[in-house]
Amino acid sequence: MLNTLFNAIDRKDVAAFGSMLAPDCEFCFGNLPAVHGRAAIEAFVGGFFASIAALSHAIENTWEVPGGLVCHGTVTYTRHDASQLSVPFANVFAVDAAGITGYRIYIDNSALYAR
Repeated sequence: MLNTLFNAIDRKDVAAFGSMLAPDCEFCFGNLPAVHGRAAIEAFVGGFFASIAALSHAIENTWEVPGGLVCHGTVTYTRHDASQLSVPFANVFAVDAAGITGYRIYIDNSALYAR
């Protein structure tokens, strides 16, 4: 599941990303307010994708836990001016038969837009 998810994200493919979410998924990105529901999450993520030229994830470790997954790694963002920022992240997923029901991204990407 994680390879499929991160491949969709790194392609900036909102539809493929959204297809992995349960209809009532809750999504938290860093310290931003939670976004609820697949359509709202797709809109949020689509806006984020538009704000950058590209991104690439390198997953370093994953752990399966009852009802979920945890992973950490490094994400490299490419800004529209071609400059890059690499930062560590950790993601926590709640998963059931409907897909990803909870998606939390722990990251400090504040430098992405700082100039």
